[in-house]
Amino acid sequence: MPVFHTKTIESILEPVAQQVSRLVILHEEAEDGNAMPDLARPVQTVKLAVDNLVKVGYDTINSSEDQILKQDMPPALNRVEEASLLLLQASEMLRADPFSAPARKKLIEGSRGILQGTSSLLLAFDESEVRKIIRVCKNVLEYLAITEVVERMEDLVTYVRNLTPVLTRMTKEVDAREKELTHQVHREMLVRSLEQVKNLTPVLISGIKTFITVKDSGKNPQDTQANRDYLVRKMSDEIHEIIRVLQLTTYDEEEWDADDITVMKKAQSGIEQKMKQATDWLQDPAALIGSLGDKALHQVLDDARKIAERCTNPADRDQILKTVGDIESMVDALCELRQLGKGDSPQAMSLAREIQKKLGDLQNMTNVAIANTERSGIRRPAPTVDGKVEQARTWLANPGMDDKGLGEQATRLVVSEGRKIANSCPEPMRKELLRLCDETEILTNQLADLIRNGQGNSPQARAIANHLSEKLFQLKNKIKEALINQVAEDFIDISTPLKHLSEASIVPIGTPGRDQNFAEKSQNFEGHANKLADTAKMVATAGGCRNKKTVEEIFKTSAQVDDLTPQVTTAAKIVFQDPGNQAAQEHFDLMKKRWMDNMERLRGLVDEAVDSSALIKAEEEGIMRDTERVEDAIQMKDPPRIGAHASNIARRANRVLQVAQQEAENSEDPKYVDHVNQAASNLRANLGVVESIAPMVQGAKGVSMNPADTNAQQNWRKANQTLIDAVRDVRGAVTVDAGVDQFPPPPPPDLSELKISDSEPEPPEETPPALPDQFADGPIMYQPQDGGAPPRPPLPNDNATPPRPPPPETDDEDEAAFPTPQANQPIMMAAHALHMEAKQWSSKDNDIIAAAKKMALLMAKLSQLVRIPFDFKGLNSVLGLKESPVLGGEGGSKKDLIATAKSIAESSEEVTRLAKKLAAECTDKQMRKNLLQVCERIPTIGTQLKILSTVKATMLGAQEPIPAPDGSEIECESSSKEDQEATEMLVGNAQNLMQAVKETVRAAEAASIKIRVDSGYTIRWLRRRPWYTS
Repeated sequence: MPVFHTKTIESILEPVAQQVSRLVILHEEAEDGNAMPDLARPVQTVKLAVDNLVKVGYDTINSSEDQILKQDMPPALNRVEEASLLLLQASEMLRADPFSAPARKKLIEGSRGILQGTSSLLLAFDESEVRKIIRVCKNVLEYLAITEVVERMEDLVTYVRNLTPVLTRMTKEVDAREKELTHQVHREMLVRSLEQVKNLTPVLISGIKTFITVKDSGKNPQDTQANRDYLVRKMSDEIHEIIRVLQLTTYDEEEWDADDITVMKKAQSGIEQKMKQATDWLQDPAALIGSLGDKALHQVLDDARKIAERCTNPADRDQILKTVGDIESMVDALCELRQLGKGDSPQAMSLAREIQKKLGDLQNMTNVAIANTERSGIRRPAPTVDGKVEQARTWLANPGMDDKGLGEQATRLVVSEGRKIANSCPEPMRKELLRLCDETEILTNQLADLIRNGQGNSPQARAIANHLSEKLFQLKNKIKEALINQVAEDFIDISTPLKHLSEASIVPIGTPGRDQNFAEKSQNFEGHANKLADTAKMVATAGGCRNKKTVEEIFKTSAQVDDLTPQVTTAAKIVFQDPGNQAAQEHFDLMKKRWMDNMERLRGLVDEAVDSSALIKAEEEGIMRDTERVEDAIQMKDPPRIGAHASNIARRANRVLQVAQQEAENSEDPKYVDHVNQAASNLRANLGVVESIAPMVQGAKGVSMNPADTNAQQNWRKANQTLIDAVRDVRGAVTVDAGVDQFPPPPPPDLSELKISDSEPEPPEETPPALPDQFADGPIMYQPQDGGAPPRPPLPNDNATPPRPPPPETDDEDEAAFPTPQANQPIMMAAHALHMEAKQWSSKDNDIIAAAKKMALLMAKLSQLVRIPFDFKGLNSVLGLKESPVLGGEGGSKKDLIATAKSIAESSEEVTRLAKKLAAECTDKQMRKNLLQVCERIPTIGTQLKILSTVKATMLGAQEPIPAPDGSEIECESSSKEDQEATEMLVGNAQNLMQAVKETVRAAEAASIKIRVDSGYTIRWLRRRPWYTS
C-alpha cells in the first residue's frame, strides 16, 4: 500500500494517482454502456515511463551493496512491468472492441498495479536510504561504546579526532532527512534528539577529560566514571531514538486521551496486517535481518504492547507482556544464528517454529484481551483535571446512566488531585482547597449511594448531581488558583540553590564544617530541583493548559531535570574532592549550564501554561505578604528577617519583569507591547539608577542597619509602595479584556407595555423547594423535603395561544442530515467527531467553522462511498450533490469516490488558507505558531487521501470475476487482503485528517481573541449551545 512519509514519494505518487483516477473513471463509464476511447497514446506514454523507471531500478540494484534492497526491489519492479503489459494489452483489446469487458478488467488491474508497484518501488528505495543513515548512527554508537577504554589524554585526542567526522556526518544526514519528512511530529522528534546529541557532545568530552585527570591524580575515579557513563548512556539513548524515528512511516493524529478500544483495535489491525510478513521471514532461513519481514515481526510485538498497556484485566496484560518478552529473546537468538550463517541449522529451524507458534498464541491473547476490555465497558479517566471534570459532568448530567463507574472515578480522582496540591499550599489556601475537596467527596458519596440503590434518576439524585457539578467546577478553579500561587512561590528563584552548591564545592580543604556545608547545600539543591519539577508536572496535569504540545514538553523537560539533577550534584562532588582540578571545574560549569538551560526552558513552559495576569497577581499578593513580614520584623528589631523578606520582594518583582518581558516578546500588537514595556520600565534598572527595585532594597538595608530609625522606615515604606504600584501597573497592562459576554442576561422588560388585566389574577405558581446548600454552615447529610406531593400545575389557558419563538440566530440546517455513526463505521465516527466539535459554533461570519462542517459532511459522504453501510438520507442535498441511486445503498461509484476525495482535498486547502489568514492577523506569536503547526498538516493529509481513494477506487468491485467471451471467468489478481489494507489505510488517513481539522478549529478559536484591531479582519465565534444552558 502507498506510504507518504517523505515529500519525494508524495510528489511522485500524486501525478501517478491523477492519471490512474482518469483511467478508473473511464472504466466505470464503460460499465454504463459507453464505448472506451482509444488509449493507445496515453498507454504508450506510460509504457515508456515504466521502462525508464525499471531501467533505473535495476541499475540501482546492480550498483548497490544493500542486500535488503536487492531482495525487496525486484518484486516491485516486476509488478510495475506486469501492470504496464496489462495496460498495453487492454489498449489493444479496446481498439478492437471498445466494449470489451476483459479489456476493462485488464485496464483496472494494470492501473492498480502501476500505482501500487510504483509505491512499493519508492518505499524500497527510501528504506535503503534510511539504512544508510542508520549505519552512520550505528558508527557513532560504536565509538560511544569504546569510551570506557579512553584512559589517557593521548587516547582522548585520538577519540575526539575520530568521533568528530562521524558525528558531523550523522548530524548532516539526519538534518537533511528531517527536512524531507512530511509528518511534522517525526520532524520535531528528530530535531529534538539531534539537538540533545549536539549539546551532550562537549559535556561528554569534558566528562572523559575529568575522569582521566582524576584517575591520573591517584584519587578514586568512581564519581567521574559514573558521570561519564551517564553521559554516554544519554547520548546513546538519543541516537537510538533517532534510529527509531527514522524508520517510522506512519503517524496517527489521535488525541492523547484517545479511547482505549479505538487504540487497541488499531493495534490489532496492525498485527493482522504484519503477521504474514513476519511468519514468511521466520520460515525463510536465508531471510535478512532488518528486512521487511524482520521489521514486521517487531511491529507486531510493539502493537501487542500497546494492547497490553490498555487492558482492563491485569491478567491479560501480564500474559501478553510476558509472551512479548519471551518472543523478543527468542528472536534475538535466531538473529545471532542467522548472522553466523546457521539459519538452516536444526536449532535455528526449531527456534523459528517455536517463535511462529508463540506469535499465533500472542495474536489470540490480544484478541481475547480486546474482547474482555470491550465487554467490561471500562474506560480510563482522562489524563488531565479538565478532562476528568468533563467526564464527571457527563455522568452528572445523567446520573442514572450506567457509565461503568467512569464519572464517579473521575470525580474522586479530581478530589485526590486537589488534596495532593493542597498539601503543598500555605494557609488559608490549603484550608479552602481541602474544604472543597471534602464537600465534593461527601456529595459524591451521597450520589453513589443513591445510584447503588437504584435511585439514580430520582429528583433527589438529580438535585445532588446539580450541586456536585457546581462544587466540582469550583474545585477545578480553586486547583488552578492554588497551582498559580504554587508557581509564583516555587519559581521565584531557580538559580540560588545551584549558586550555593557551586560556592560550597570550592571551599578550601580544611575549612571547619566544610563537609557538612557541602552536604547541606547538595541536599537543598536536589530538594529545590525536585520541587520545581513536581510543580511543573502538576501544572501540566491540573493547570488547565489546552495545548497538548506544551503539556507534553513540560513532562519531557521535567523528566530531563529529574535525570540531570543528581549528575550535577556528582559533578559538584568531584570539584569538592579536588578543588584544584581545572578539568573538573570546567565539567561542572558545563553541567550547571545544561541544568540551567533545562530549568529556564521548564520555567518558560510553565509560564506559557498558566495565565500571565493571574501569575502576576499571585506575585503581587506575595509581595504584600512579604511586606507584612518586613513590618513584623521591624517591630521585632530582627535585621536578618528584614533582609530576607525584602530580598523576596525584589525577587518577586524581578519575576514580574520576566513575565512582562515574555508577554511583550510574544505579542505583535504595538499598542499592547508599548503599554507593557512602559509599565515594566518602572521595574527595571536603567544605567545603574533603578526607579523602583533599587530604592526598596537600599531602604531595606538602611532599616536592617538600624531598625529603630524612623526615617529609614519611612523611606523603605515609600520605596516599597512605589514598587507595589509599579507591579500593579504591569498587571493592568498585561491583562487582556476578555471581551463582551456572548450570552448576556436578557434585558429587563419594557414597563410601558405592562397592562393590568380586568380578570382575577391567578395565584402564583408554587415551585418545589430548591436543594439547600449543605455546606452553608458546615457539611450535613442531604435530607429530602417533607412537603408531601408537589403542587398541581395550573391548567393551560385555552384562549391564549403562546407566541411562536423567534427563529434561532445560528445555523442548524445540517443537524438533521448528519447521522449517528455506528461502531463499525470508523470513517463516519471520525467525521462525526469533527461535526460535534464544529457544531458548537455558528458558521455565521465564521468561514473556518463553515469549511470544517463541510469537510465533516464530505467525509461522511466518503464513508458511504467506500461501502461502509449506514442510512444517509438527505446528505446529498446538504452538500449540493445530485442524488444517485448507487449512492443510496451501501456504497458508491468509483467516480463519486474520487470526486469526493478531491472535494475533501480542496476543502483541506480552504481550511488551511483560512487558518493561515487568521494566523497572519493574530498578534500572539505562540498562538499563531500553534495554529500554523496544526493547520499545515492538513493539505498533506488531504493529498494523501486523494491517492488512497484512487487506490481504493481501483478495488471497488474488483473481487467479482468478469465473464470472458469464451464463457470462462477472469479472476481478479488482487486479493481481499489488499482491499482490506487499502480500506484500513484510507480509514487511518480519514481519522488523521478529521483530527487535524478539529485541532485547527480549537487553535483558531484560541487565536481569535488576539487579532489586530486595525486590520479590518473579522471572525465571529458564537457558541450555539453553552454548556451552562444545556
